Order: sequence, then structure tokens, then C-alpha cells
Amino acid sequence: MLVDSHCHLDRLDLTAHEGSLDAALEAARQRGVGHFLCIGVSADNAAAVKALAERYADVDCSVGVHPLDLTANSEPALDWLLSELEHPHAVAIGETGLDYHYEPEAAELQRRSFRLHLDAARICGKPVIVHTRSARADTLELLRQAALPHAGVLHCFTEDWDMAKAALDLGYYISFSGIVTFRNADALRDVARRVPADRLLVETDSPYLAPVPHRGKPNLPQYVREVAQFVAQLRGVDFDQLSEQTTDNFRRLFPLARV
Repeated sequence: MLVDSHCHLDRLDLTAHEGSLDAALEAARQRGVGHFLCIGVSADNAAAVKALAERYADVDCSVGVHPLDLTANSEPALDWLLSELEHPHAVAIGETGLDYHYEPEAAELQRRSFRLHLDAARICGKPVIVHTRSARADTLELLRQAALPHAGVLHCFTEDWDMAKAALDLGYYISFSGIVTFRNADALRDVARRVPADRLLVETDSPYLAPVPHRGKPNLPQYVREVAQFVAQLRGVDFDQLSEQTTDNFRRLFPLARV
């Protein structure tokens, strides 16, 4: 069985499935995907991801505010976040983190929000889902300061081995999306070969970043199989072995998930 450890089910382009999320999820199940983690990105979509986790027994969710969804008027409050995280199927915090690629001018706002999410993780004991882009030093520094005993995952990883190693040393997992299949991703493929087997996850980040051979099309949860097959080939292991390993890793990182 495979797990899509990071997907945005409330944002899928469902034209290929006649507008039906039921059909999209069933297509994934038919390809061996047995569980889905639907990701919160804002206060506005928290209700939507929780509703999906209530509707489907093989869907859990996270709650948080993405760094690119922050504004001065939408900065999350700790009480709000902790209240949202009381939902029984909210198994993780985030996604949160730093993105200086698109909004370097909002760096201080992003750092405040990231610290708040890490504080919430310390209080409630749930793992954190980290987005990082063009913010390597600050991301690692805030993770070091937080020193979370249960850590979390750097999702859709796109950095080099030095950053991966630093995150691994802090107890974090590393998750790979369809980007690892892209033609110009040689450095990322090197990281995918080197991450310890017990700290590796796979994801789609759907509807974004569809893997080869679907690149350029809307991404779907079923395509986590292509990601897993590619990573298995990179690492020289059997596909079933990698599927079992990444599912075991998901269970360990997200012990509240119904997988």
C-alpha cells in the first residue's frame, strides 16, 4: 500500500473525473494508494479539509497557514490553531514554513507565523509539515530553536543534501514529490538516493507538480505511484519494498492517522 503524504484534495482539478472527488480517490485506491493526508493552508480552508477527513475514512488532514497565504490581516493566532488541532482527524500542523522566493518582503511575517506553528506543535505534540523555499538558513535555525521531540517533515523537498542532512539530524523526515522526476532535478535525485530508508516519504502535492509522464497536466493523488516507482528505481529497491517502507514511515511520523 502507498500513502499520498501531502495532497490538496479541496483544490483538485476534477475534470478528468467528471467533477467527482469520489472518482478521483477511487482511481488512486485502484492503483494501490490506501491513505491520503489532505493539507491545510489557511484559516479559510480549515473547515474544508476537516470535512473531507470526516467524509472519508482513508483521509486525514492537517491544519495551518501556508507562508504564502499570510497577510497582516490573516496572521494566525495560537488559540485558533490549537482549537483547530483538537479535531480528531487533524493529525499534523501546517503546512507552515518560509518562502522567500515569492515573497521575500514578508520574511518577518513568515518567521512569526512559523514560530507560532512550532509553538503549537510543542504544546499539542503533533508533527509539523514544513514548506521551505529560498529560506534555507532561517528554516533550519527556527527548527533548531524549536527542538521539537516529535519533529515533522520537510515536504516537497527541493534543496541539496547538506540541508537534508541538517534536517535529518534534527529528527525530520524528507518527502519527495513529482519534482524528483523532472529532467533538471539531478541534485534532488542524489538526495533521494541518500535519505535513510526509515525517514523517507512520497507525496503528490496535487493538484501541483505532476510527475513525468504527466508533467504539465493537473496532478492527482493516484500519481503518487509514479513518484514511488521512480524513487524505488533510483534507490535500487523493489517497488513493493519502497511502498511498505514509506507507509511504515508515515505511520510512525503521524501516529494519529487512520492508516
